[in-house]
Formats: sequence, structure tokens, C-alpha cells
Amino acid sequence: MPATLTPTEVEPLTIADRTFESRLILGTGKYADFETMQAAHRASGTDMVTVAVRRVDLADRSKGSMLDFIDTERIQLLPNTAGCYSAADAIRTARLAREIGGWSWIKLEVIGDEKTLFPDTMELLRATETLVGEGFTVLPYTNDDPIVCKKLEELGAAAVMPLGAPIGSGMGVRNPANLRIIVEQARVPVIVDAGVGTASDAAIAMELGADGVLMNTGVAGARDPVRMARAMKLAVEAGWLAANAGRIPMKLYATASSPLEGLIG
Repeated sequence: MPATLTPTEVEPLTIADRTFESRLILGTGKYADFETMQAAHRASGTDMVTVAVRRVDLADRSKGSMLDFIDTERIQLLPNTAGCYSAADAIRTARLAREIGGWSWIKLEVIGDEKTLFPDTMELLRATETLVGEGFTVLPYTNDDPIVCKKLEELGAAAVMPLGAPIGSGMGVRNPANLRIIVEQARVPVIVDAGVGTASDAAIAMELGADGVLMNTGVAGARDPVRMARAMKLAVEAGWLAANAGRIPMKLYATASSPLEGLIG
């Protein structure tokens, strides 16, 4: 733990060559308006947000555009390739983001199925290899498959981002055993991406050893996105602290909080 941190503070998250104070990454879609999005970002404490290159005009810097509501002095933009269904599409989209704004960091998505929005792992691996070779810092969204995560890391991914559950489902971490294996074998940060529906889901992901959580619908789709953003901030922090505090072992039977052993009869 860095000397400047107290035992009750959360360590910053380092990905590649950058360090982030928050371990919570938010999206920018599905909000009722830009003002609500901006307030949710502030309440969450996030310092990195994703932006869909194919759905947002990143070149539009006019007053009132989405980018006008993101504090880019404090918050890093993470362009993503949402909506891409092939490696070629995703590579083209990443190159477009770099051409428009000079962004070399990319959240890589290559979708394989319209209904489940599960990744196409073969295409994802191809796109990762190409983009890493072109100097991109690649953060790939993938299935919660330890083998695929291992291969992505070997190809040079700066982090691996396994889903907790299908995008927008709000079902939380459906396969905790796989996530624990992914965390155990990874030498890069593991960010749980997709499926988080409420604060307890985020806390569980962190307690299982994830380095961070990325979400969009869980906040933007809440009845009160700003309150949910604050709840997610606290949940991620609580989960990280609990994971690093070391929980007591689970037992089948009770253990008295005030044991009788050693008392004088």
C-alpha cells in the first residue's frame, strides 16, 4: 500500500501507463439528458468514461454536444467499438477514434450475437492482436472465459474485461468461480464489464478480486441515476476494502463472539 494512503483508503487503479483514482468506469449512453449524465459522473467519482465511436460524433465540439458535458481535464475518454460485429469493423472504428481525437486507448467490443450481445471471441482475438500491433492500448470486453482472458493478455491487452452477465441484464456476477480463476491467473487488471444492476453486484465483483467495474445501464437506467452512481462508488470502494481486509472463513456452525474459554468458574 502506498505510504500516502491510510488503511481505510482505496488504492488507485493503474492500467498500462496511467493511474486512476477511481476503480469505477461509467458509460455515457442511455441517460435522459446530458445534465443527468454529468451529475451521475460527478456523483460516481469516476475518472474514465466510455464513448461509443459509432454512435457519438466525437468530432462535434460545439456548445451543447455530449463532450461539452464531460470534464475532459479530469475524466479520460475511452472510445469503444460498440456495435461492431467483426474484427475488421472494430479495427476500422478504433482507427477512426485515433484519427479524430488522437485517442490510442480503446475499449474493444466485437459482438457475435444480436440477442445476447455476447462477444465473438475469435474476432476479438484477431482485433486485439492487430490493434496492439498498431500501438493501441486495448481493453477488450470478453466472455468470462479464463482461457480467452489468458489469450487476450498474451496478445498484449492492457486489461481484460470479462462480463458479469449479458449487457444491460442487471443480473450481477453469474459465474463467480470463473471470475476468481481469471483474477488468479491475470497479470493485468481485471475489470468486470456488463451485467451489474445494483450496488451489491459491484461490491461482490470487487470482493471476488476484480480490480474495477465498468457499467452503463446499471446507472443510466436507474430511476435516479445520480443516487445510483453514488451507491456504485461506495460499493466499489467497500468491495475493494473488504477484499483486501481478508474476510473470516465461512463455517457451518456458529462460533461465539464472546467465547467462554479462559473464564474463571
